[in-house]
Amino acid sequence: MTTVTLAAAQYTTTTISTAGFALGLALLGTELWRWHKGGRGGGGKAKGDDAGGAARDPKALIPLGFGIVCGILMIACPAGLLGTLAGFLRWGGNSIGDVAMKWLTGTPSQTLGTAATPRIDGYGAIVVAAVTVSLFMLRKSIAKAVKGKWWKGVLVGVLLCVSTGTAALVAQQVVAGANTIGAWAIGGLAKGTL
Repeated sequence: MTTVTLAAAQYTTTTISTAGFALGLALLGTELWRWHKGGRGGGGKAKGDDAGGAARDPKALIPLGFGIVCGILMIACPAGLLGTLAGFLRWGGNSIGDVAMKWLTGTPSQTLGTAATPRIDGYGAIVVAAVTVSLFMLRKSIAKAVKGKWWKGVLVGVLLCVSTGTAALVAQQVVAGANTIGAWAIGGLAKGTL
């Protein structure tokens, strides 16, 4: 019998495996298919989305998209609590994806990429802190279906943005946007300069 010791570094890994990336793609594809078809049990009917909307209603994608943005911003905060949570989610996604990949294909996963998203700066940290505090304070007033889509989006954002392709370009734009919005907030709202 072998004893396995889990190192703390496993919970804060900065790499994404091919299996973790595949899991992120599967979650994204599933949610987009549900949206396209009109929800879980819609069977192609116009009604039946998780939030009660019609199939292909762009508003139904807002929780998922917002979750993806939040996941990307969590990756951009490597030193804080959000970055630690993102590392844990990425480690879990890599691990679950690896087990699924081995069971389904017999092939172990490989390292796909390392965390390449830019870090948020002091201005972007203002945006991330404001969004996090707002979400925490509003958590009881948000419907369960919306929370579920948001959490799936967070996991998708955490798993897909650590790559070198299109997902990495999106992540760079999200982080740069948060930094810019934070700088605007300090300059325009707090100091009164534009």
